[in-house]
Amino acid sequence: MVRQADLVIIGVSVGLTLGILISCLIFFGIRWYKKRAHIRRSANESSLTTLPIRTNGLGTSSDFSASLDSSIASSWSENLKRNSHFSWWNHQNKDRFASASGILKYLYKEIQKATQNFTTTLGQGSFGTVYKATMPTGEVVAVKVLAPNSKQGEKEFQTEVFLLGRLHHRNLVNLVGYCVDKGQRILVYQYMSNGSLANLLYGEEKELSWDQRLQIALDISHGIEYLHEGAVPPVIHRDLKSANILLDHSMRAKVADFGLSKEEIFDDRNSGLKGTYGYMDPAYISTSKLTTKSDIYSFGIIVFELITAIHPHQNLMEYVNLAAMDHDGVDEILDKQLVGKCNLEEVRQLAKIGHKCLHKSPRKRPSIGEVSQFISRIKQRRQRHLTEDNLSFASNNFSRAVSRLEDRQVELSRMPTINLTETV
Repeated sequence: MVRQADLVIIGVSVGLTLGILISCLIFFGIRWYKKRAHIRRSANESSLTTLPIRTNGLGTSSDFSASLDSSIASSWSENLKRNSHFSWWNHQNKDRFASASGILKYLYKEIQKATQNFTTTLGQGSFGTVYKATMPTGEVVAVKVLAPNSKQGEKEFQTEVFLLGRLHHRNLVNLVGYCVDKGQRILVYQYMSNGSLANLLYGEEKELSWDQRLQIALDISHGIEYLHEGAVPPVIHRDLKSANILLDHSMRAKVADFGLSKEEIFDDRNSGLKGTYGYMDPAYISTSKLTTKSDIYSFGIIVFELITAIHPHQNLMEYVNLAAMDHDGVDEILDKQLVGKCNLEEVRQLAKIGHKCLHKSPRKRPSIGEVSQFISRIKQRRQRHLTEDNLSFASNNFSRAVSRLEDRQVELSRMPTINLTETV
């Protein structure tokens, strides 16, 4: 009996010991897990690492790096959605963002001095007024000032700084700096001396040749290609239009105004319809589902603006649909400035690309990479034909010159005979 009681006591003791040991392991395990989670969360909030941006498309520059990793981008994007007061614009975060992204932060008095107290106006938009400025370095820039009490403008301001701080491509307008000072919200961009594509198409100051229009279409496609296929995560511009395509001193096009842009990875909730009437994808309007193919539709509209110089608000789509009925229907709606000054087959090929971009079904629209390749082929064929024409012209000139020399030699060879006859 005594031996059996001892066994019971030993069994209970061992059981209690094991129970205490297991409880301790669970307790310390939970503490370790919580501590590690806290360290990981703190590290995500306090550190900014570089995120590689893939280069893509023809003529893109070498590798760039973005200033935010995906976890930081995700948390900031969520803050933009949830927090109506936009708490991330506190002093510490602004300084950290500026130093990490390479974007300069200016004081209001610096902007005021550079613009000569905001005297030279370049344009006016829904965001606010754009002024011309000269920085102390001598660099000429464009300064966009947020209109007072603009809640929508505040969101667009933050979106532009957040995206352009990590997006770098020669066909995107470069953000030089920003200002959040004395209640002002200001963006500083590189200056684009030839203004917007819309002003060039619909103004009376300048004419755009067919070669320039073809190059502009290619430049725009490269800019969008970087957004869709080069940026990580992909970016949907959402407000592509001729007014948001700016041209530099060499007439090279750059995509501008990213206030309504959206990273595709965050597109899991409906943020409402945004864009410009006439350029918005009908599928996006009917379903509220935003994809990169919505940008493709807008690009298709811009293609036909380049061909026709007809604004979307002037029933452009009616003309486009009528032109689609015939192979050479686009000839009838060609911009008068181009009549007799361009290759009609090239116009038809570009129009064909435009029609594909405007397909009713987003799935059947080409990717922007395919569009870039199509336009590149048109331009390459054009350059090849121009080279052949120049060679042919040079060859004809050379033949004529040789022929004249031969004729001259014949005349010279006859001259002694004539003189000899006269002497006799």
